[in-house]
Amino acid sequence: MDVCGSCWEGLEPWQGAACARCGVPFASSAALDSNSPICANCRGEEFEFDAARPYGIYSGHLRAAILLTKFQGRERLGLKLGTLLASRWDWVVENSLGEPPVLVPVPLHASRQRERGFNQAELLAAGLRRALENRGKKPSLRLETRAVLRTRVTLPQTGLSLRQRHENVRGVFSVVAPERVNGQVVVLVDDVMTTGATVSACAGALKRAGARRVLALTLARATPQFPDDDSAAGSEPVDDSARARR
Repeated sequence: MDVCGSCWEGLEPWQGAACARCGVPFASSAALDSNSPICANCRGEEFEFDAARPYGIYSGHLRAAILLTKFQGRERLGLKLGTLLASRWDWVVENSLGEPPVLVPVPLHASRQRERGFNQAELLAAGLRRALENRGKKPSLRLETRAVLRTRVTLPQTGLSLRQRHENVRGVFSVVAPERVNGQVVVLVDDVMTTGATVSACAGALKRAGARRVLALTLARATPQFPDDDSAAGSEPVDDSARARR
């Protein structure tokens, strides 16, 4: 798996204050004193997803593990990382309207997936489902990997403004099997969420196809309040701008 035991133990979940809507970590718990502890983006943006939560912050060992999976072809590591998302499952249950949700990984464009050989979001979703099954969650959660397509290759999101990011992914997702998500609570799985533009665009397509509710579950959240830490032990010297070429 190419990750030592001490590095794996360093993959810690975010346990501090966070936005009640999009889950972005707050640098201070003072925000929780508000009657509506939401971030500035959620106050000014209309996201298509109903709520979102990350496992941890896109920094240090977690960042290194994500880059290792995506750009060094570590598929087994991707599955293993997906098991970390099970620690957020209680939050999913609390927001699922009492129904068993459907897992939907954010799709790559077909050309990107052929180039990489896999979709890292699909690996994470499969690892999550496996972890929940090992906990005794029966029947098995449904994992839909072909219900949603990415219809075109988009420009890298890195360096784009918030408005440009939303325009870049506008209309890029298409639900080709609406009967698989119609009337369902969907858990949308991805590796990294930054502004939420990509997840929101995918959630919007699912909502228009009849999904009752869309929850976003990501492995990491990138935020300027907690910048990427390239100096962390074990970090890979990978061009980080490549992570947006999806």
